Amino acid sequence: MLDFNEPMKKLKSVKGYLGAAILNKAGETLYVDEEGTNSDIVYSASIFNDAFLEMSESSLDIGFSATNMLEARTTDGHVFIVKSIEGDGEENNLTFFTIFKGNGNVPLAKMVIDRSAIKVLAILKDI
Repeated sequence: MLDFNEPMKKLKSVKGYLGAAILNKAGETLYVDEEGTNSDIVYSASIFNDAFLEMSESSLDIGFSATNMLEARTTDGHVFIVKSIEGDGEENNLTFFTIFKGNGNVPLAKMVIDRSAIKVLAILKDI
């Protein structure tokens, strides 16, 4: 896996952060941090990514643009954020998957995901 620890450091510091994964266009995991959970983040990210892609297809089918972000909340207080990040060319498109506690700073997390994505895309561009 590529070393995205530095660009993800700020996201990890957001209140309520539990874990994250970055997937490429093919759904392959490029980065995973599951230390804060008792969950298999890679599996969870894959399941949510599939659902996210289906939602995007549905959005296109009814005449809207593709879905670029999903926020899902559970009844036990967890928040899943799935965000599509477009890179230079379709092969560099990424999906960020994160899990937060419900009382975490989710609005800040969304901003930090965008900033972290710029740094991650720069690493991919340098390969």
